Amino acid sequence: MQLVVDIQKQFPGFQLKTAFEADGRTLGLLGGSGSGKSMTLKCIAGIITPDKGYIALNGTVLFDSRKGINVPPQKRHVGYLFQNYALFPNMTVEQNIRCGKRTVTKTEMRDILERFYLNGLGKRYPSQISGGQQQRVALARMLLSDPSVILLDEPFSALDAYLRGEMEREVKNLLDHFEGPSLLVSHNRDEIYRLCDRIAVYHNGQLDVIGEKKQVFAHPLTRTAAVLTGCRNVLEASPAGEHSLWINGWNIQLKTTLPVNRQSQAVGIRAHYFTCVDTDGENVIPCQVNSVVESPFETIAYLRPAGGTELLCWKAEQAVVQKAAQQNHMYLYIAPEQVLPLEGNKTKGD
Repeated sequence: MQLVVDIQKQFPGFQLKTAFEADGRTLGLLGGSGSGKSMTLKCIAGIITPDKGYIALNGTVLFDSRKGINVPPQKRHVGYLFQNYALFPNMTVEQNIRCGKRTVTKTEMRDILERFYLNGLGKRYPSQISGGQQQRVALARMLLSDPSVILLDEPFSALDAYLRGEMEREVKNLLDHFEGPSLLVSHNRDEIYRLCDRIAVYHNGQLDVIGEKKQVFAHPLTRTAAVLTGCRNVLEASPAGEHSLWINGWNIQLKTTLPVNRQSQAVGIRAHYFTCVDTDGENVIPCQVNSVVESPFETIAYLRPAGGTELLCWKAEQAVVQKAAQQNHMYLYIAPEQVLPLEGNKTKGD
């Protein structure tokens, strides 16, 4: 089973231009607000018509601008879970669920309500149930339509932290047992990592990076991908050799095991990769404490490298950071394999 997407859509001041393929695994679309993630889902579902391009699902063409093909949304066999779940407020839970399938027997409805932990709620209206229960209703309705592809648009954005965890496990189980392609849109890197097999990073309406999730997190390739996958130290850099970079903001040259070329205009280093050492040396950054921010289980220290103009972010266990911070001056070592050369755009972190 395969979804093929190659589309363009022009809006005032914004252009969506994306091309990718998705198989029976879950593809996560990761990007900031307004980057084109949700717009991509709407084009696949037929809610928005691209200006040009091609969309096919399991060999069936859903959209082809050259051939004039544009299959109506109701005939695309797409299961779409909207951010706000799009339940009909004047319909009961059972009536909303039945919208996914014309005929549902009493036995089938009872089984569906039990499967989605909605027992006793069938006669209630959306306003009379919780956000998590509304999501379960929307999921039940979607699955009842027997979709060939599942599209999830920020499925946990309306839930509190505890309920988000509960529903995430439910959605994970759903995706694991679904045999067709599935796409999940989120700006939350942790959700994407836990729920998806592959990641597509969006930037300004275009696909920036796509690949296996572990590979994208291990080596994001671009500045945008580094920021969106949680890299706290992303700085402009310049090549200083085949395996070294000069980081002007830190006033230091760092070795890397990865190849450096003319496209290497930035560097990414994750905040938890630094190690506090006793002396200066290769890939050791002399620092001075600027500020310390504590949280329940870890501490973040912002340090100013000697002669540098930009702060370094270091994250570690409280005891480790507190002990190092007492010295005021310290040395932080970063292993060459953790220094990530990045193709440079000027995107700032969020």
